Amino acid sequence: MSLFDLPPIWMAPMAGEASSAALVAAVSAGGGFGQLGAAYLTPARITEIAADIRARTDQPFGINLFCPQPWLRDDSALDTYLARLAPWHTELGLSTPARPERFEEDFDAQLEATIAARPAVISFVMGDPGVARVAALKAQGFTVLGTATQVAEGLLLQASGVDAVIAQGYEGGGHRGGFLGSVEGALIGTMALVPQLVDALDVPVIAAGGIADARGVAAAQALGASAVTVGTAFLLVEECPLSPAYRAALLAASDADSTLTRAFSGRLARGVANRVTRELEGVTLPAFPQPNAASRPMRQAAAKAGNADFISLWAGQALPVNRAPGTAAELVAALAKGWHA
Repeated sequence: MSLFDLPPIWMAPMAGEASSAALVAAVSAGGGFGQLGAAYLTPARITEIAADIRARTDQPFGINLFCPQPWLRDDSALDTYLARLAPWHTELGLSTPARPERFEEDFDAQLEATIAARPAVISFVMGDPGVARVAALKAQGFTVLGTATQVAEGLLLQASGVDAVIAQGYEGGGHRGGFLGSVEGALIGTMALVPQLVDALDVPVIAAGGIADARGVAAAQALGASAVTVGTAFLLVEECPLSPAYRAALLAASDADSTLTRAFSGRLARGVANRVTRELEGVTLPAFPQPNAASRPMRQAAAKAGNADFISLWAGQALPVNRAPGTAAELVAALAKGWHA
């Protein structure tokens, strides 16, 4: 399927609580392009959710994976991090935090499950999938996308053969998708990044980060984007299974509450500031994905307890722009007005 056969309004592939068949299907059925953030899912769960999406809609959808991350296990640094989590575990009634038995899912097994699920688009973040992998996927009929936070990454992805590049701006919620140089050196805003990538690349560019309403959509299109990806605004639609504590925190947050933090995962990510981000600010942490796995029990318990102090409240800077209640289809229609304008 060609990129230009797909709607111009995409839902960002948000891993975690938003990785639900109901939400992805509602976006696709509602006239947008839904994507499943599968980075934290087991291969069996990818298969299960993809089947559920197909049972809910016959419209195309995408699946997104994290590229394999090179990281060095550091038990000493991890033990220090676990010690910092211990008082919070006590507050939540949890046992003393322990080293995780497993830090991440097997990427190759995830990709096999994704291929078997036959989405229209397979996209990657946090790395370059490589010439051989992209060629193999395209030979099987998939549209393949990569994510760039700077022009150098976009050029590398294009050289690997991707069909389009997602331009992830500084404003976007969740983990930064960059993979070349320092993360701090690639904190480029969406409205500056999109035209630079459009000028540098021969493949289409999809704008992501800080787009929450029709005005943002129109601006991205004016700068040359071939489609837009919206994340945070979809967290608040009726079909999103967000925990009440997370939802309440998003509804209460102001523009000044947005922060970049490594506190929950070890990798820079944007979300709403809370107790964990403030108390771990500036603290040296073990490399991703070690803190991400270690903090998962705390985050899950906090969500169940309704305590937003200990949840990773991923959200973009444009959060206050669009918090209108409604369905996924209604949000897609509202966003599409900017494209058609």
